[in-house]
Amino acid sequence: MKTSTINIKVSLDEKNIPEQIRWSASDAPGGANDEARAMLLALWDGKQRNGISLDLWTKEMTVEEMNHFFFQTLMTMSETLQRATQNPKAASELKEFARKFFETVQVDAAKS
Repeated sequence: MKTSTINIKVSLDEKNIPEQIRWSASDAPGGANDEARAMLLALWDGKQRNGISLDLWTKEMTVEEMNHFFFQTLMTMSETLQRATQNPKAASELKEFARKFFETVQVDAAKS
């Protein structure tokens, strides 16, 4: 069985606010140690039948970047949902929600 290790290192300031997020994966080309401005991690606990989530972002993450990040994450989730459940209607509805969400945040940003 092949295994891969994913490491996430978060540097915090004196108020425990993330200043830097770095991640690496054991099977990434060249053992990449890349920086990220935000992350969402969701795990499913089958025994407790609930989700466990961790969301972090750095001070440098802009509202515009966060809006794009959420849009892209929702689109990826819709593709994952389609592959995992073979339910194209649910996946399509999630994609449509993501599009409407992005339109809303773009309109709000234009007003600012």
